[in-house]
Amino acid sequence: MFKLKSSHQRMKRQLLIVMLVIFAWSVAIGFILGLATTSVHAANPTPSVGTVDVVPAQYQLGQELYIENCSTCHIALPPAVFPTQTWKNLVEDSQHYGAQIKPLVDPQRILVWKYISTFSRVQRQDEAIPYRLNRSRYFQALHPGVKLPEPINIGSCVSCHPGASKYNFRSLTLEWEK
Repeated sequence: MFKLKSSHQRMKRQLLIVMLVIFAWSVAIGFILGLATTSVHAANPTPSVGTVDVVPAQYQLGQELYIENCSTCHIALPPAVFPTQTWKNLVEDSQHYGAQIKPLVDPQRILVWKYISTFSRVQRQDEAIPYRLNRSRYFQALHPGVKLPEPINIGSCVSCHPGASKYNFRSLTLEWEK
């Protein structure tokens, strides 16, 4: 009878050890996969761009191409200021605010579109498609009480956002309070 108890206890102990090893293995694999997933989808801001929001690595080239192409004529705006439909119309049209532009071609167009469409906002059903900043409800919500000139121009943005020409809209001056 003593042998039976001892054998039974040994089996319980072995089962407990196996379960602990499986548990430790699962935790270790989960931790490693978590690190791998985080590094693949890391949201590191582009170092050379003072971006508004952190942009995941898979959209950074699209962001760089967007800034490179759009900031040659005007300040590149964060995609969130307009709904996706506005951006779609702007990207597809070679007539851009009265100027004839050369449309982007694939693969650049695809990369820019993925960036813009991911970071633009949804258009409300009761909202007309805005093509000017002062008609964007999101832009208006971010600038409550700010008297904006008509028309809004590059100097208008830079007077309050000194880093706007470098796509940095987070740094502010108190210029708008004057």
